[in-house]
Amino acid sequence: MRAMAEVVNGSEGSAALKMKMRLLVWALWLLGLVSSKWIDGFEDLNVTEQHFYDQSYGVSYASKPLLVGLTLINGAAAKGAVCLDGTLPGYHLHRGYGSGANSWLIQLEGGGWCDSIRSCVYRKNTRHGSSTYMERQLQFSGILSNKAEENPDFFNWNRVKLRYCDGASFSGDRQFKAGKLYLRGQRIWLAAMEDLMSKGMRYATQALLSGCSAGGLASILHCDEFRGLFPWTTKVKCLSDGGLFLDTIDVSGRRTLRTMFRGVVWLQGVQKSLPRSCTNHLNPTLCFFPQHLIADIKTPLFLLNAAYDMWQVSEIKC
Repeated sequence: MRAMAEVVNGSEGSAALKMKMRLLVWALWLLGLVSSKWIDGFEDLNVTEQHFYDQSYGVSYASKPLLVGLTLINGAAAKGAVCLDGTLPGYHLHRGYGSGANSWLIQLEGGGWCDSIRSCVYRKNTRHGSSTYMERQLQFSGILSNKAEENPDFFNWNRVKLRYCDGASFSGDRQFKAGKLYLRGQRIWLAAMEDLMSKGMRYATQALLSGCSAGGLASILHCDEFRGLFPWTTKVKCLSDGGLFLDTIDVSGRRTLRTMFRGVVWLQGVQKSLPRSCTNHLNPTLCFFPQHLIADIKTPLFLLNAAYDMWQVSEIKC
């Protein structure tokens, strides 16, 4: 303002006057820019707050994935139901509501198997062998999604992801004290089901047991057992996604997967958990293959498998 007064009074030389006028214009421009950014900042803040508000109340979920915390099964250790390294097993549970309040979907996590002490010892230092390495929060998507447009059939059910930390499709029961190795998949399965029943699953009007890969095999192995948890008035079904592993001769003329499964079954004591309808006439290793089990499963079972399963084609070369 003083510079403007000097201009009016003509107290400055023309060169100095031009310089001060330039400085004044520059200062006014800078002030306007700062003010604009300051206002824009408030506008951005309002937009951000509104977006968070919308997501929190179910208006928009476009950029906010559903993250569900890990629940460790505290009473599992007393039952010997522990991961390969002796840590507690766990699951992620997102509660249902409305029409799905009494409907339950259990998804069994996959992740291959360990068929030797060496491979199991290695596995116990990963998230597939120890809850120490499991994610504390897991994103629920696909069949576990809470978005009706993405998961119209199950979005408002009670949805559970049971973590896989035994290496035998939730069906082993053995221990090697020397290597501090606990092969307790069957006990983990039982402890998890008992814990979930106590949290409201016992009141389910409908329930679906699902799983992918090694978890898909587990959903077949435990299908009728799952059915037995509920009264006959409860609608119970099973879904195996990518769990139809085949006992077949590969291009080398060998049965590669049979060799692997034999190691899993005998190392982990799986034979004790396999359906007797199969083991009473077949070798336990064969009873770890779905093709020898599904004919005797009484619960409705859905099989979802690619015609060219990438893992089986690459690993078994069938």
